[in-house]
Amino acid sequence: MDWYPLINSLRVALISCVIVFFTGIAAAWYVSKLSGLLKAITDVVLTLPLVLPPTVVGYFLLRLLGPRRILGVWAFNNFGIRLTMMWYSAIFASVVVSFPLMYRTARGAFEAFDRTLEYSAKTLGLSDTYIFWRIRMPFCRQGIIAGTILSFARALGEYGATSMIAGYTPGRTTTISTAVYQLWRTGDNSLAMKWVLVNLAISFSVLTAINFLERGKQ
Repeated sequence: MDWYPLINSLRVALISCVIVFFTGIAAAWYVSKLSGLLKAITDVVLTLPLVLPPTVVGYFLLRLLGPRRILGVWAFNNFGIRLTMMWYSAIFASVVVSFPLMYRTARGAFEAFDRTLEYSAKTLGLSDTYIFWRIRMPFCRQGIIAGTILSFARALGEYGATSMIAGYTPGRTTTISTAVYQLWRTGDNSLAMKWVLVNLAISFSVLTAINFLERGKQ
């Protein structure tokens, strides 16, 4: 059994999760301080990939990163790299589809933060940076961790956008999701079921971790 789909899926999901962790927290922190129409519009734009069909997300990515598009041409001419149909192309898709999960979870945690703690810390002369990392983040850690786990799981199971922007090349761009679909198409149901069970085991572990976090809040 070739384990490349699992290795590639984990690699893509981990890298995507790191990117989404920092960008999601930054966006959530920024939006949580906004108000009115600007906050509503920004929130809709950042959440949009969560409700769009994955194939639509993949189409937009191809329009942006394709070899004949501005970003695709720029990357190839300046760095000699292709942004589509490579293993790392799946990272772009995974980041886009998993970002809203991290963003919304982190935003909810930030907005639930007791602002009196922040005001009290400021009266003691503590800096905003210290307050954010030593007071706000520990207070919101369970929400942040839950968002991180959900984002990782979403990136790991992504298929629609990934199949469009990274394709299916055995040993190069294959992920668990694309492998299951291709094995089913070719009639190899036995191997497809093995990958389904692997994905189920990972998903079960993720949900169990989230349940433990939820118990910790009580």
